[in-house]
Amino acid sequence: MLITISITGKGQVCSGNLGENIFTDGDFGKGVDNVLQTDPKIAPGYIYETSPPPQDGKYTITNSTGVWSLFAGWIRIYDNSSDPQGYMMVVNASNNPGLFYTNEINGLCANTVYEFSADVINLINTGGNMIKPNVSFLLNGVNMYTTGPIPENETWMTYGFTFETLPDQDSLTLSLRNNAPGGNGNDLAIDNISFRPCGPKAIIAQGESLFFCIDDAPVILDANLINSTYNNPVYQWQISTDGGSTWTDIVGEISNLYTHSNSISGIYHYRYLVANGNQNVLNDKCRVSSDEIKIEVIPKYTNYVDTICQGLSVEFANTTYTSSGTYYDSLLNFLGCDSIIVLDLTVMPDIQMYSSHTVINPPCSDIQIGIFSIDSVFNATGPYELNFDDSSYGINDNIDNLSVGKHYYTIKDRYGCSFSDSIQINPSGSFTLTIGNDQTVELGEDVILIPEASIELDNYIWGPPDIINCENDCNELLITPISSTYIYIEATSDLNCTIYDSVMITVIKSRKVYIPNAFTPNNDGLNDYFSVFGLIPNVQKINNMQIFDRWGKMIFEQNNFVPNEPNTGWDGTMDGEYLITGSFVYNIDVLFLDNETINYQGVVTLIR
Repeated sequence: MLITISITGKGQVCSGNLGENIFTDGDFGKGVDNVLQTDPKIAPGYIYETSPPPQDGKYTITNSTGVWSLFAGWIRIYDNSSDPQGYMMVVNASNNPGLFYTNEINGLCANTVYEFSADVINLINTGGNMIKPNVSFLLNGVNMYTTGPIPENETWMTYGFTFETLPDQDSLTLSLRNNAPGGNGNDLAIDNISFRPCGPKAIIAQGESLFFCIDDAPVILDANLINSTYNNPVYQWQISTDGGSTWTDIVGEISNLYTHSNSISGIYHYRYLVANGNQNVLNDKCRVSSDEIKIEVIPKYTNYVDTICQGLSVEFANTTYTSSGTYYDSLLNFLGCDSIIVLDLTVMPDIQMYSSHTVINPPCSDIQIGIFSIDSVFNATGPYELNFDDSSYGINDNIDNLSVGKHYYTIKDRYGCSFSDSIQINPSGSFTLTIGNDQTVELGEDVILIPEASIELDNYIWGPPDIINCENDCNELLITPISSTYIYIEATSDLNCTIYDSVMITVIKSRKVYIPNAFTPNNDGLNDYFSVFGLIPNVQKINNMQIFDRWGKMIFEQNNFVPNEPNTGWDGTMDGEYLITGSFVYNIDVLFLDNETINYQGVVTLIR
């Protein structure tokens, strides 16, 4: 949320100039952490909270409420500054009115006017219709100013007042008290607490800025106090050479007049400090700062240094120059100051610059784009400008997505020497990939597929994925298909080109199963059991085998056994008794590799 500041909430504010903020901690500092983890102990009767949002009767020093899980109706704000790490004080009012901030200031001057102010915002969103904060400003426990109800307008407001210290008074306790009860609203944030000396309007009679020619007479600056109550105004002139960021006292300049006589070209900022009496002007808690004036001393000579490539020219003072030398011209500038401009021109011989480059043609037949880059520039001085097909690039850029055909480029060095050339992007030929011819196999037979490519390939993807379980770098595929299917491969080269191939694998559903028609259970180790034989993996298992006598009585049953085991199956007995020679009916369910179960029925002869 963008927070704006209003100054309409102040009481009787300073109508003159202010001094430095005596309370240097009034902006609560700044930090990377969202919440200051150390209790600053500035809120009597309140508890410091490091896990916001603070509950009733607690406060937090934070740089943003935006990352919190806020209470219903609270707004998301930063502190009232341009620094995203700046801290502010967030207060969830106690159920009873009372102090929520206090601080003591020492070293004040007696009989001096000060301004006490702070920025405050109601944390309830517009239209929340909750209890509104009402803040009093106290000095030594005495209520000096009250804000009244602070509106729900999602805007930082500045509140404050001025007062005069008593004779011999050199310290004060500053306090802020919330007069409204807590519990349903009355939540606020505070920032930029300011306690500053207030003086008369202090200006410099010559205005805010002056231009000064080197040959001009010195400029006398005149300090002017408007509506001053000082009976003994004392001054200290200051100068800044960094645009007003830092100020330095000018030794001995303590009258209301200061003479600027410095004829060295540059920009000088001046102001003065003023207070009532010699001791007060030495105390930064008792003096105020004047408005500033900027004096710009215009240089007599303006020097231009230029270097160009042979064959180029420079326009200077309405004259064209094409050779090395120093050239002068004089004129009156816009202020009427005499000015001499000097051109120191060097013409560099053109020693035929050239460059080396790299061209990468399209790597794939279906992606007709190329790449161009400059490797080195010779017989020239950087930095360089590269123009490629009428567009500007950095000299180290890779220029890609280039279409097939001719492209033009120009390189210009720092002195204007240039070199032009063209490149050709050629179309790419195709590359091949095969995994062989279509194949026909019987159920249970393996298929081996080996990719063969005309270039080195980076990885492979096989499919269909519901049939093939293979990592991306499978260089050889071994499968045992259970039905006819297409097998495909997608391969990628190291230049990110992609190619495909596929084969049709036709599976003949042959059933490689053998059921004998006789057996001899005589314990000679040969053909003693009636069982099922098959070619694995064509045959997976025997789901069920049943034997019946000639009257249809089931005399043997066995489930879920593998084929080809000589000692599995029926041993020619019933209930442990050997049966005599005869014919018996079998009913057998065989499970095959393709998950199909086939029933076989027939007659087997038992021979004793």
